[in-house]
This record gives sequence, structure tokens and C-alpha cells, in this order.
Amino acid sequence: MGNEGYLPLFETRRAKGTVLYRVFAASIFAGICLIWVYRLSHIPKAGEDGRYGWIGLLGAEIWFGFYWLLTQASRWNRVYRYTFKDRLSQRYENELPGVDVFVCTADPTIEPPMMVINTVLSVMAYDYPPEKLSVYLSDDGGSELTYYALLEAAEFAKHWIPYCKRYKVEPRSPAAYFVTVSADAIDDDQAKDFWVTKKSYKEMENQIQNAVKLGRISEEVRSKCKGFSQWDPNSSRRDHDTILQILIDGRNPNSRDVEGCVLPTLVYLAREKRPQHHHKFKAGAMNALIRVSSNISNGQVILNVDCDMYSNNSIAIRDVLCFFMDEEEGQEVAFVQFPQNFENITKNDLYSNSLRVIYEVEFHGLDGYGGTLYVGSGCFHRRETLCGRKFIKGSKIDMKWEFSGQREESRIHELEENSRSLASCTFEENTQWGKEMGLKYGCPVEDVITGLSIQCRGWKSVYCNPSRKAFLGVAPTTLTQTLVQHKRWTEGNFQILLSKYSPAWYAHGKISFGLQLGYCCYCFWCSNSLATLFYSIVPSLYLLKGISLFPQVWSPWLIPFAYVIVSKYTRSFVEFLGCGGTILGWWNDQRIWLYKRTSSYLFAFIDTILNSLGYSDTAFVITSKVDDEDVSERYKKEVMEFGDSSPMFTVLATLAILNLYCFLGFLNKAISGEGIAEAYEKMPLQILLCGVLVLLNLPLYQALYLRKDKGKMPSSVAFKSMAFAVSACICFQYLY
Repeated sequence: MGNEGYLPLFETRRAKGTVLYRVFAASIFAGICLIWVYRLSHIPKAGEDGRYGWIGLLGAEIWFGFYWLLTQASRWNRVYRYTFKDRLSQRYENELPGVDVFVCTADPTIEPPMMVINTVLSVMAYDYPPEKLSVYLSDDGGSELTYYALLEAAEFAKHWIPYCKRYKVEPRSPAAYFVTVSADAIDDDQAKDFWVTKKSYKEMENQIQNAVKLGRISEEVRSKCKGFSQWDPNSSRRDHDTILQILIDGRNPNSRDVEGCVLPTLVYLAREKRPQHHHKFKAGAMNALIRVSSNISNGQVILNVDCDMYSNNSIAIRDVLCFFMDEEEGQEVAFVQFPQNFENITKNDLYSNSLRVIYEVEFHGLDGYGGTLYVGSGCFHRRETLCGRKFIKGSKIDMKWEFSGQREESRIHELEENSRSLASCTFEENTQWGKEMGLKYGCPVEDVITGLSIQCRGWKSVYCNPSRKAFLGVAPTTLTQTLVQHKRWTEGNFQILLSKYSPAWYAHGKISFGLQLGYCCYCFWCSNSLATLFYSIVPSLYLLKGISLFPQVWSPWLIPFAYVIVSKYTRSFVEFLGCGGTILGWWNDQRIWLYKRTSSYLFAFIDTILNSLGYSDTAFVITSKVDDEDVSERYKKEVMEFGDSSPMFTVLATLAILNLYCFLGFLNKAISGEGIAEAYEKMPLQILLCGVLVLLNLPLYQALYLRKDKGKMPSSVAFKSMAFAVSACICFQYLY
């Protein structure tokens, strides 16, 4: 170390077994190369059966091999971070920086106000000096209901925050706490406070839910709070002035909780919206928050969380500051990303929404190359780096807190008036906002492209994954929601690849080669659709025709195929179980992997190409956080939901029926002809592939033919997919 006796605020440890894994990966790559050699050296001659299918499989296998190489970047150099919060407190407890927390919501219907304020209350109750903590709610829906809920939350916070600190409550979302903590487990000394606080919370919840059911705010409530006067009766969610209200000012001596302690600052913002101005979705909301907060609290650290992602770890801020304030390595860290974890994941992760391998393996691998991706929620930024500052070696950003004095009531009103213009529609015109300052515009995954641009300016990032998860959110509970969400992510990543900010060329020489490959791995998600579709269709059709596309069972060329298949899926299985998954969860993960690649990725690929040619516009889709009771019950029972007439389901059902038809047709021919054993010797891998595809699609067959509930496949989708699949099989069988 540069300083004698220096004790770092964090340490980095390399994952165990790294050398062993590298040898294992090298052996798989050798197998992949042998597969390529086999394909190239055994191409059927012109006019022979299977020539075009063979060449197509060669292309698909070259792609799979290339993509497998990309994925190794996230496994080749995994590291884990450990913080020393006691050292942080000893050195900097009185100089900890100001922290501004941004919570974003956009629609009170699909993001209920109660869910939003539970997230707000959880971050207001962080174990952190309250005078240094400011919470901003960006309401892009401009909803009076959300504002009313925040008003109620501001009052409840006066009871909730001291209760949390007195009893060291975890988690600090009231809804999550009262569900997970039993009254029987509470000490006698705490019991009275527990019931009083819970009663207060239920009263607040009832008042908010009643207002939501009515769809409006009562005149009695409206008359008590002057803030409602900011809503123009003639305005709408897409056409209104800036609405800004400082509900609690931590620098106002009157802002105290029930014990007389300072409360964190709490601000409501609905930025100006006009039909003639594009509002730039979440990126526009975040940039407005950056500007407004700089005028009100100007915290050196900014945290942004989605409205459904409540704080589950009250000391997470201190973990982050161990990275930012470390004397040796902290100055080069621009942002600290936490994983996104979800509280409503079923036991076997029905829709594979936990993304456990990405968060427990891959992001640790990217961290070994200078940082992970910025994924939009649960990320702490240095304010200056988020606003475009370049990294200059040797320069330092002062993170220490400087108290700027108390604010009287009149000053608060003046501050509100001065800050409103910062959230106007026209403020960003002829500026660098959305380009070199703030979050970048023009991409569905504005977070990823923003993080990449920050790293290309010389900064590093850190992936922090403590044993107690920092944030817990709500994952999609239907297959449609899952596929639509992945379509948006995939489309955005592919757009980055094709843009001037592509990690393939823009990032070259600006970030490490390993991190560059890691970004490309996600940017190429889209492209997997074509190779996967080919592999899911063509071998099965040739199986029906009785034409072999793979080595026969006694051929030595079967060995590299067998080795790569067994090794890859054994590694995947062990890796998944090592991340806390179950055996059935791994099987569900393989199914969703297939579904995403043949639907979400395919549609994302098509839409991106059309968008680049000027035939369509990018749309930002918010994933609903509300389901009806039947859907929720089926989700809890791990029954897949197919009730929507989605074109994605038409593709999935067509592929499922095609593979079933081919497999049954093959069995019929084999039994009545040469026999199963002889057919297996001739086409073992095709039989295995088609059989696995049929097994993966069992829930789809049930939805098509057996189920009677509302989650079954719609008749229109079933008829279309059956017609497409059977027509394809018949045409191939008799016309090829």
C-alpha cells in the first residue's frame, strides 16, 4: 500500500477454483472447434439430402461457439467485494456525504401508490444521519392519488422512522415488515410500540386505498393541503405544469419526528409534460431529478431505485461509502451497483425472473474487469460523474459533508419556485442533457448505455452483493409480462450495439477488453434468436424425413458433440444450484431460455432492424405490478399463464406443435419401418434434441389441449399455431 499502516475500507477477493474453471472452459472450446471441423469436413455434396440443413447448422454452431466465447468474459475473472463499515465509522462518521435518493413511478394504476410509498418509507428509514438524507419521488403520472399517498407517508414517517431505529427493524418497508414479523416474536418491551405502529400503518393504508377506489381526492382532504392547488382541473397526465412540493425539509427546525429528531428531506416532483415535447421516459425523469435535487439538497451521492424495489438493508449506504471513500481506490469508482432481487419469486422460479446466474456469477465476473453494468435500479452514483465529469488520475472529489445552515418556511417556498423551471419541458433545449450530462436518451435501456459512457470516460464501477440483499422488488407474475420485459431489455441492448456507443468499437481502448466482451454478451442477446430458431425447427423436420444431420451413434465424431453438450449443461446445472436454485428451477430456467430466444429476442431483433430503417419507433413499456386474483393464485401454484392473445405465444405454440408432430411422426415411422433401435443409431442427437424440446414444452401442450382455466392458450392462438405447424411439416415432408 502507498500509506504505511493504511487499512482499506474494502477488499477484493478472487473466486475460488478460477484456474480449474479456465482449464475446463478450454476443454469445452476444444470440443467446439472439433464440431466446427466435423461440419466443414462432412458437408453433403450438391444434390445430396440434407445439404442445406447441414450448412444452416454449421452457421448456427459457429454462432453458438462465438457467443459461448463471449460469455466466458463474465466467468474468467470473478471477484467478490467485502466492506469494513466499522473503519468507515471510525474515520468519517461526522463527515459522511449527503445522499439523494430518487424513486421513480409513472402510472398509479399499474404501480399502486401503496407500493410506491412503502419503497419511499424504506429509504427514508436508512441507518444514516437524517439531515444528510433526501428522498425524491418522481411521479411521471402526475397523479393526485400518488401525491396524497406521499402526504400520508410523510406523516406516518414521523412514527415509523424512530420505531425502526429504536428496534433496529429489518426490512424497513412497513408492508414487508408487518408481513414477515410475527407479533409472537416481538419482545414485551416492543409489543406496545409494535401494535400502535401497525395500527397507524393500517389506518394510513385504508385512507389511501379508499382514495384509490374512488379515483379522486375528497374535498375535505383537498382543503386541508394547499399542495393540491398545483393541479389544474384542465390538465392531464400528458399535459401539465411542473408540480413540485417539499413535503419535509430536513433543514427546517420544524421538521421533526415524534421523538424530536430530524427527519430526512422528502420532495414530490411531477415534471412538466406537454404533448408537443417528447418526455424521454425514465431517463427524462431522472435528469429532471438530478437538476432539481442539485438546487434543494445537492447530495454528493445519488441512489436511484424503482418504485417497486424497497430497501431491505438499512446499512447499504455505508457499504457504498466504503467504496467511494476508500483513500487508495475509491477515487476511481463512479457508481456502485447492487443486484435486483425479488420477494415474490416462487420456489422453483417459474419464469426464471430471479436472473440468479447473472447476478450471482456473471456480474461478479464483469466486476473483475473494472466494473459491472448500471442496470437502472439499486445503483449509487457520484453526482459529478453522472453529470459528465471525466476521470483524471490524481484528482480527487471531496465527499465530506458541509452543513449549509437551517432553512425557514419562507425560504422553502422560494426554493420550490426557483426549482420548478429546472423540470420544465424546454430546459434541456440546446444543452448537453441527455447527451454528455445525465442519463442518455434514445434507448430503451438508458441505464446500460449511461453506465457504459461513464466507464468510457475512465471511471470504474463496483458490484456490491452483500449477504443481506440491499433491495427487494416485484418480479413479473405472468409469462407475457416476462417476455415483454425481456423484449425491451434485449431491444435496448441491441440498439446500443448498432449505435455510435457500441461496446464493439466505441468502448475499444477505453475500457478493459474483458469488460468490452461482457457488454457485447448482452448486446448480442437478440442475435441468438436466429440460430436458436433454426436449431429448434430444422433438425426436427429432418428427423421427420429420416435424414441425419449429426454423427451416428458409433461415429467417433459423436464424442465432441457429447462432451460439449454434457459439459455445458453439467456446468449450467451445478452453477444454478450453487446460486441457490432448485433442480426444477433449473429446468424452468432452460424452458424460459428457449421461450425468450424464440419470441422476445426474435421480436426485439425484428423491431430493432425496422427501427434502424425508420419503419418503427421505440416504445417504453412499463411492466404491470398488479394482477387479478386468479392470475396470482396460478402463479403461487407455479402454473404458467398463457391467457393473452400475444403474437409471441403464436410463435411459441407453433414451435411446440411442430416439434411434437415431428417427434410423433418419427416414432410412427420408426415403429412401422426400420425400428426404434436402428433409427436411434442413425440419428441419436436429433432424437434427443426433438425429445428435449417436446419435454420443455409440456406446459404449452397443457395450455393448448388440457386446461380449462383462464390461463389456457386462447383458441385463436391455438388454431393459428396448429395451422402453421402442421402446414410446415406437411410441406417439408412432401415438397422437400
